[in-house]
Amino acid sequence: MKEAYLYEKKDLNRVRCLLCSHNCLIKEGSRGICGVRENQGGTLVSLVYGKVIASHTDPIEKKPLFHFLPGSRSYSIATVGCNFKCLFCQNADISQMPADHKRIRGEDMAPEAVVENAVAGRAMTISYTYTEPTVYFELALDAARLAEPKGLRNVFVTNGYMTEDCLKEIDSFLHGANVDLKSFSDTFYREQCGGRLEPVLHSIKTMKELGVWVEVTTLLIPGMNDSREELRDLAGFLASVSPDIPWHISRFHPTYRLTHIPPTPVEIIHRAREIGYEMGLKYVYTGNLPGDEGEKTRCHECDGLLIDRTGFMVRENRIQNGLCPSCGVSIPGVWE
Repeated sequence: MKEAYLYEKKDLNRVRCLLCSHNCLIKEGSRGICGVRENQGGTLVSLVYGKVIASHTDPIEKKPLFHFLPGSRSYSIATVGCNFKCLFCQNADISQMPADHKRIRGEDMAPEAVVENAVAGRAMTISYTYTEPTVYFELALDAARLAEPKGLRNVFVTNGYMTEDCLKEIDSFLHGANVDLKSFSDTFYREQCGGRLEPVLHSIKTMKELGVWVEVTTLLIPGMNDSREELRDLAGFLASVSPDIPWHISRFHPTYRLTHIPPTPVEIIHRAREIGYEMGLKYVYTGNLPGDEGEKTRCHECDGLLIDRTGFMVRENRIQNGLCPSCGVSIPGVWE
C-alpha cells in the first residue's frame, strides 16, 4: 500500500479524492467508487500500488495508436479496478474484480521493475492500459518518471475521467493517449458506464493543450450510440478540438452484461467513418474489422498510401521524416 496522490483530508476523518471526476468523499474504512483507494484512519491509500494483474509486450497499434511510433512495441501493464462500471467492458474480469468479487490481486512489481521489463522487451513505450490507469495513478506516475530517462515514452489508454489536476501532475511524463469516448450522450454515460460525458470531453481538450498526442476510440453498439446525429456531434467535437485527432471506430461484439446485443453491422462502421470525414477529421479508422481498408493510413492531402496495416501488423510505413513521400505534406503524429 502507498499513500495516495491528489486527495484532501476533511473533517470526521473523511477524505476527498481529487484523482478522477467522481471526486469521492470517503469515510474512514471505506473505499472510493474504483474499489482500490481506501481511507485508512484519515489517510487515503492505494491498494494496488505495485500489484500488476496483467503485463504484456504489445504492438502499439493494439492500444490503438496509429500515429504514434507505428510498428513499435509497447510494454503494457494494468492493476485491477476501474472508476467506471461499463456494461460492455471487455476486461471486466480484472477491471471489476474489486467491485464484483471484493478482491484485489496482482503480481508484485515495483515501478523500477516495470521499467526494467520494458527495456528488456525492447519496447519504445510503456502503456498503462487494460483497466483504467487513473485508478493506479501512483504506480503509473512513479514508473513514468523512471521511464523517461531510459528513453521510454509513456502512454495512457483511458476513459478520460481523470481530473485536470491529475493530467497536470503527469503532464511532462505523458506523451500519448488513446481516450475511449464511449458516446456523445450524457444519458449513455450515466446509464451504461456510471459516469458523465463532460469530464471526458474536458480531458481530451486538456490533453491536447498540454501537448499530449491524442487518439480517440468509440465502440459502436447497435441502437445505443450509433445514430447518425450522435456520430456527427461526436466527430464534430473532435474536429473542433483538432482535425488531426485520429478517430478509431470499433465494432462491438456481445460481452459482459450486454450479451443480448448483436454485433455492430459492418455498414454502420463504414457509415460512421464517412461521417468522420464529412465533419472534417483527417484520419478515421475502423476497428475489429481485420483486413478492412479503414485500417490503412492514407495522406489527408493526396490520398497516397502511407502505412499499409492489417490488424496490429504494419506491413509498410512510407512516412519519411513525418512527411508524405508523394506530396510532401506534414503528417500529424509522433514518428521518431
